[in-house]
Amino acid sequence: MDTTATPAQAYFRPTTVSQRQLLFRQVEETGNVSAAARQAHVGRGTYYRWRGRYQTAGLAGLAHERSRAPQRPRIAPLRAALRAEVLAYDAAHPGTGTRTVAHRICQAHNWEPVISHTTVWQIRRAAPATQEGAAVAPMTAPPAYTPVAAVHAPQPDQTYNLDLCVVPWTHAAAQDLPAVSVYAAAAGVTPPDPAAPPPPSTWPGQIFADPELSYPAQMQGYAAQRTAKRAAKGPRQHQRRHKQAARAEWNARQDELRLQRRRVRLTRQAEEAAWREVRQAHRAAEQTRRGLSQAERKARKAERLAEQARWRQLKAARRDQHNQRESEDATWRQARQDLREQRALLDATVALVTVWVAILVVVDNCTRRCVQVPLFTVGAHVTAAMVVAALRAACPPELQFLITDNGAQFIAQAFAEFVQETGFVHARIAPYHARTNGIAERFVRTLKEWLETHTWNSPEELETLLAEFLVWYNDRPHQGKELDGLSPNEYARRLADCSLC
Repeated sequence: MDTTATPAQAYFRPTTVSQRQLLFRQVEETGNVSAAARQAHVGRGTYYRWRGRYQTAGLAGLAHERSRAPQRPRIAPLRAALRAEVLAYDAAHPGTGTRTVAHRICQAHNWEPVISHTTVWQIRRAAPATQEGAAVAPMTAPPAYTPVAAVHAPQPDQTYNLDLCVVPWTHAAAQDLPAVSVYAAAAGVTPPDPAAPPPPSTWPGQIFADPELSYPAQMQGYAAQRTAKRAAKGPRQHQRRHKQAARAEWNARQDELRLQRRRVRLTRQAEEAAWREVRQAHRAAEQTRRGLSQAERKARKAERLAEQARWRQLKAARRDQHNQRESEDATWRQARQDLREQRALLDATVALVTVWVAILVVVDNCTRRCVQVPLFTVGAHVTAAMVVAALRAACPPELQFLITDNGAQFIAQAFAEFVQETGFVHARIAPYHARTNGIAERFVRTLKEWLETHTWNSPEELETLLAEFLVWYNDRPHQGKELDGLSPNEYARRLADCSLC
């Protein structure tokens, strides 16, 4: 019995139409299936799997066929049931908002996302009256939003997409890579709320829908609109500055509390000195009285009684003073405890410098080629000056546009001075439109998925892994728009060959 383990077969991603067409064209030209498969970045089995369709219908037969399976057969009765639930809830709770109705219906279905607030609005619009005949209040339509097709740079090294991500200082392959952004890792800054209001009806990215404008004109117009819209909102109050203001307020309160305690301590020292003098004088008077004869004591009896009454008053005042001090001490201890708890809350969200490592992502918008991934050991505390220093070595002379998000490093004065000095056009994404920088965002996802399967124990080992990832990423096939299965390096070579023709 042969116990030799069977080697695992190579895994190939699902092929695209352009990959299959390139495969069969190469086979027709060269007659070599293996060479054609390597050229198209597919397996040899792809040729034999699609050969029958190619012989029957040619290149057109290599397209995907529509599935013959029934398309969501339960959708009609489900829609009818949900429509009845929406109308019944409206009849029982008139005037309720669409989001609340959708939330309650999903709650009734064991929190399954069976309906959205937009569907609730459509059901209400199609039913002008409730079951009891009362007219439904007119609903405000959702903001009109026309999706804009993605527009990419027509030339390599014309536009770069930038982003920052953080990964742990050390990582084991058996562990999941935490999905932490620079916002969450840096000084307790809260990341943007995913349940934010819907996007406005008009936004600067709609300029890319104008086919009459060239790509540079579209990018310049977008950047100008974003700059004007940001300037109209007034000075930006970054959340990190709120954190710094909270720390400054905590320091001021602590200094004030210490100053008050020092003043109380000095006052008590003076009171204790005065009390010791009074007590010493009382003891000296008592010692003198004991040395008098009986006749002299009787002669000074009235003076003695007055002195005892005054001493009892002094002792009572002394007890009241001790009680007041205990109350003041309790108040001071409570204030100190409140400050410590506040400081603990402030420090709870502050990541240690040695916990995170920041990675700057620089991706070419045209070819999707990753230019470089510089690493910063300061983690989430990376500054704009560090980012600028890394970009100076990566940006070619022909670069015209930089696309970034609204992170603190990209809106700082140092980055603005760098953009002005080099003459780049800095295009920042519009709020609620993160897909404007989708190329960099998708690259970060691919990078973290790849790093999850690797192990590193120091930033030096991570830097070696990033160099390996850079070669793997730029040579692997992509299914993005324009590339159609080509690797970024191959697509860049083809564009260079076309420019020489």
